[in-house]
Amino acid sequence: MRLDDFDPNIDVEDQRGRGGGMFGGGGGLGGGGMLFAFLPMVFSRFGCLGVAVLLVVALFFSGGLGMLGGGGGVQQGAPTQVSQQAGTDAQSSCAVNAESRAACNAFSSAQKTWTQVFQANDARFVAPKLVFYSGQGQSGCGAAQSAMGPFYCPSDRGIYLDTDFFQELGQRFRAQGDFAQYYVIAHEFGHHIQNLLGTAQQVSQIQRRSSESEGNAASVRLELQADCYAGVWAAANRDRLEPGDIEEGMTAANAIGDDTLQREAQGRVVPERFTHGSSAQRMQWLRRGLESGDPAACDTFAGT
Repeated sequence: MRLDDFDPNIDVEDQRGRGGGMFGGGGGLGGGGMLFAFLPMVFSRFGCLGVAVLLVVALFFSGGLGMLGGGGGVQQGAPTQVSQQAGTDAQSSCAVNAESRAACNAFSSAQKTWTQVFQANDARFVAPKLVFYSGQGQSGCGAAQSAMGPFYCPSDRGIYLDTDFFQELGQRFRAQGDFAQYYVIAHEFGHHIQNLLGTAQQVSQIQRRSSESEGNAASVRLELQADCYAGVWAAANRDRLEPGDIEEGMTAANAIGDDTLQREAQGRVVPERFTHGSSAQRMQWLRRGLESGDPAACDTFAGT
């Protein structure tokens, strides 16, 4: 995909090289030991694109962590004060490496696209920020760790990324190509759109008052809608697509389906524990956004 007109007029925060907070205690989020440490790497870093899977896995295996709930790529939590790095220069931060450049290209393009969509509907668009960190950092929702994978924090409207995730996406899951990387950012940008529209807040309310299975089902709908919004962004930039791009996106969506990840991690599939949707569902909704180019076609909550 040809995203070669990077606009430095984006909000970028760079936490690389300055460390960050960890979840309290020597063992992270509480009990679970090595099993807890291993599963986030499978479910989150390697394809779930968010923090909530980390929390669901911890609840299931350690029985002690059910407080944040849902959203997949949306990390919920009490707002946390984050010290800003003064004088962050988007252009230099985005030029650190090829992965940084890819993230900034996709972020800049998504910001332009959604600004136009909101303007066309006489709605006010508030831009998010892109936050780079390495290994660990700090978000407005709490600690950021690379094992979480990319995530969106609604408290500070930040899309958080350790760019090493792009290497894992290509090497471990064979989701190669620039469009696979762009899809990751476009998906998280979709969570920002859900935050602006109030959809994420509605799902959070559902999860607080419902059973675990109902909360997981709401999370799946939220994630699939973010996939569809990623497709809407790509459709709006169809003239920039190159041969093979759509296939790259579908490969990535297939690789991060809950059924695929569960099968690889535990040898069986447990649909009631899905938080992001199956591989088939993720590809279906990404394709729906691509083919329609219409955010209204992304109503994964219809009929609920």
